[in-house]
Amino acid sequence: MFAGAGGLDLGFERQGFKVIWANDIDEDACATHRLWSDAEVICGDISKIDFSTIPAGDILLGGWPCQGFSLAGPRELNDSRNTLYKYYVKYLEEKTPLAFVGENVKGMLTLGNGEIFEAIKQDMYTKGYTLFYKLLNASNYGVPQDRERIIIVGFRNDLNIEDFEFPKPLAQKVTLKKALKNMPEPKEEDVCDAPYSSRYMSRNRKRDWNEMSYTIPAMAKQVPLHPSSPDMIKLDKDLWKFGEDGITRRFSWREAAVIQTFPKDLEFVGDLTSKYKQIGNAVPVKLAEAVAKKVHKKLCECLECKNKELSQEVV
Repeated sequence: MFAGAGGLDLGFERQGFKVIWANDIDEDACATHRLWSDAEVICGDISKIDFSTIPAGDILLGGWPCQGFSLAGPRELNDSRNTLYKYYVKYLEEKTPLAFVGENVKGMLTLGNGEIFEAIKQDMYTKGYTLFYKLLNASNYGVPQDRERIIIVGFRNDLNIEDFEFPKPLAQKVTLKKALKNMPEPKEEDVCDAPYSSRYMSRNRKRDWNEMSYTIPAMAKQVPLHPSSPDMIKLDKDLWKFGEDGITRRFSWREAAVIQTFPKDLEFVGDLTSKYKQIGNAVPVKLAEAVAKKVHKKLCECLECKNKELSQEVV
């Protein structure tokens, strides 16, 4: 159950895990996933997929929206916006993987004064899992981008895992200059040239070469500016304008993909809007790798004590 081009899946694959099954409702995202993965990729609504056809893996990867949880009660899992979460939990209940890893926006921690996240944790616990979670900034793990996300790791209760150490920040951060070194000037058709909305012009959208990028979003029109663009100028509260000394442009989709730490040669299927969407929705690959390394270490330590092997198959 991946989002975007499967950055979470790719990060785990690069750390020795094997993705055996994946699902997304976006046809282009599924086609992109197939370009680098040998997994069985099923494109479609998860609610219409027969769960008996989904293989059991050691680890479940994915994410889920949380806006639909009702504050009138502990939760309303039938809300249409919670479809992915509902089936994510169903997989835990029916397939009982050793562990799962999920990613979400940091606002989930405080949504509904924290009641919604408490409901999520309780659901996971009742399905037999112990949760560990932390707000991580991808820029601390080799990603040239400020991107704060909650990473949630769960282990099956019978493993008796009482602690989990999230990856420590690296000593140095990767700047845009280093990340985009040797990147050719993009083709005109690879850069979103849509009009800049009032929302876009409400704040600064440019970081310099020696900094990390602002968060890469899923909406092409909101993608930050390339550091070669002139500095933006603040006119008033929530009002900026572009500088005039140079050419202003957004990152191309290929540059955005590199900032999300996808391989430079990875192709993305679909039109320009679709490519930006897949890239912006994804978990940065290097962030996923850092988490995968820690999950692998913890599971191997635990299973060695129990004289069991880790197949490293991921769904």
